[in-house]
This record gives sequence, C-alpha cells and structure tokens, in this order.
Amino acid sequence: MSAPAVPKRVNLRTPEVMEAVQAAVEQHYHSPLVDRLRANGGRAQFGDVSVRLAKQFGFCYGVERAIDLAYAARKVFADRNIFLVGEIIHNPDVNAQLASMGIRTLSGPCKSTDIDNLSPDDVVIVPAFGAEVAVHDRIKARGCQIVDTTCGDVMSVWKRVRQYANDGVTSVIHGKADHEETRATSSRARDTQGNGHFVVVYDLNEADMVCHYIRGKGDRTAFLEKFSSACSAGFDPDLHLAKVGVANQTTMLRSETEEVQRRVREAVVARDGNADNFRVFDTICGATQERQDALLELLSNPPDLMLVVGGYNSSNTTHLADMAAEKTPTYFVVNASCLDSPARIRHYDTHGKKEIATENWMPSGLVSLGITAGASCPGNLIEDVLRRFLELRGIALQEVVAS
Repeated sequence: MSAPAVPKRVNLRTPEVMEAVQAAVEQHYHSPLVDRLRANGGRAQFGDVSVRLAKQFGFCYGVERAIDLAYAARKVFADRNIFLVGEIIHNPDVNAQLASMGIRTLSGPCKSTDIDNLSPDDVVIVPAFGAEVAVHDRIKARGCQIVDTTCGDVMSVWKRVRQYANDGVTSVIHGKADHEETRATSSRARDTQGNGHFVVVYDLNEADMVCHYIRGKGDRTAFLEKFSSACSAGFDPDLHLAKVGVANQTTMLRSETEEVQRRVREAVVARDGNADNFRVFDTICGATQERQDALLELLSNPPDLMLVVGGYNSSNTTHLADMAAEKTPTYFVVNASCLDSPARIRHYDTHGKKEIATENWMPSGLVSLGITAGASCPGNLIEDVLRRFLELRGIALQEVVAS
C-alpha cells in the first residue's frame, strides 16, 4: 500500500479568515467589564467590595494563538471532519465551545475515534501543549491535514532536550510525568539516531532522590521502582546520570524549577568536583512567570480572600492557587457556578486533587477581593465569577455595569 499523499499546505491566517475568527473569539470569550478594570489599574469598588485584579492574568499569547487556529480551521475546512488531540487547552468551557463547533477529540474522556480510523480527508489539530512524536507520526502517516498550534515556548524546551540527547546528556525534566506537555517533551529527549534518556521529577522530594543517586548514595531498585513510569525505556541510573541537563514543563513554578536546577548542579559538583557534566537553560514560560510575579505583587498586601479562576487540570493555575493560599484564604474555581451561595462555595483542593465544598466562606462587612486566573482562562469566565460574587453580596448587576 502506497503512502498517503502529503496534504497541500493551507494558510489559515488570511485577513478574511482572521477577521471572522477574531469576531467569533471576541463574542465567546471577551469581557468588557474585565477590560474596564484593567484600564483602571485592576482596581474597582462595588458597594462594600473592593476588587483587585492581578496585573497579568488569563489568556496568554500561546493560548490565544491555539484558539485562533482552531477557529480558523473550522472556518477554512467547513466541510471536513476536524479532530483534536486531547484538549486544546486546560479549560473545560473552552473545550466545550470547540466541541459545540463540531471539533471532536482523539483522546481523553470525550474521545470520538482513534487515529487508525482517520482518513486523508480529515483535519487534526495538535493542541498548545504539543503531542508526542509517536502520536504525531501516526497522524501524519494517515495523510491528514495537520494544524499544529504548539506553543513556541514548549518547542523551545523540545529544542533543549534534543540538544541534550545529541550531546549524550540525560534530561532531568521538572514536570508532571502524565501531563500532555511533559509527555511530548519526553518523547523528544532523543538524538537523531533515537538514542537519549530522561527522568521526570515532579517536586523537590523527587529531585532529591535523583540528586542522592548522583552523589552515589541511592538504592538502584528503589530508584527504578519510583521512576518506573517517569523515565525513558532502558533507563539505567548508574549510566544515564553521568551527564545531566535540567529542563521543565513550561507551566511549573519558577522558584521550584530553579531550586531543582540548583540541587542537581550541586550534586554533580559534589560527585565530580566541577559542573562540567551539568547543563541548564532557562526554559520557563514567560507568560507563566508574568502571572506568578503579578500574583506575588498583589499578595504583598493580601486581600481578605482570593478567587483563582481556571480549569482544575491546569498546571499553571494550580500553582497560582497554591501561591495565594500561603497568604490568604483562597478558592480555586472553574467558573461562576462554583459560587453556590454566601454560605457555600465549591472549589478545587490542589493537594487532595478533588473538588470540595467550604461553608461560611464569604466574609461579612467590608471585604477586599483579589482575583487572578490561569493562562488558559478567558475573560468572560473571570467576569462571570466577579458578577456572581457581587450578586451574592446583594450588589445589583446594573450597579456593576454602571461602575
């Protein structure tokens, strides 16, 4: 059987297409209220509620680009089946909107078909996180039209881990081993001959296990058992930790990634007497860092409570929630529906990894409210949450509009 013909390259970003896309995206996700608050320095007073928005929050450039390309694909390929590898971003409302446009998924809970069932007439969107090499190759082999929305910051990390592999250096990746982005990055920790190795560390405790082994004090059996699902096939810590380079999932907490880098370097120096067998590059996403820095600035004078808005499976939003919780009562909500009443709120427990309910969460009297959102959260959801909070305070919606 002959290989499918290579699809003709199609420019999705023509002026005509993008004009229609921008109109649709604005209709679905834009928030005039959030824009007014931004213009006012992120501050506003509504009745007895003082609102402060972090200076940076919500959609980043990479997310906006991914959504624009998905909308453009739907317009340009109006008569063709369009599939998405997993979720376009980690926000259920955005993914539900794409599903309502007839964009189906190839993986995840809403999976509608398998890659092996695709035909050359089908269009496949690769999400902002990217996709594993094997997945990308299988789709390409089907002859599908591929719309790749992978974020440029993610591809920068791919470049680094591939360079590590080319130089015989093992990638120590700070991230979540089962996260789409980290799986995509890990799959590229290979050189041009398919050689190369990686190990993924989620937190400082796991990083310390790697450092302990580098120092010659680790237990091989325990190490391989711990990282059995978070390392490359055939990984041998006695061989593959000789030369190491640190990389990261772009949405991890910057301070933690930098500490991973410091500890691994220190372990290599302790073993070798120098850092010749250690590599590091700054591969932390600029947008992620901007949102973390903006939240820290807001928390320098902590509000009475924080609402963090975003998808529960969003890594960068989870880190924002954890940062805020260290300074003030914080509730991580997916959308306005979580604010049940002044007496009850449903929110995500980042440590228990489940939605929980808290009673008597809303302060009485004058209250200062801080709000931020992850890079995958659109402005309309932030506005909905703010409006719902004010509604529960008895502040009329027309007062919000007129403010």
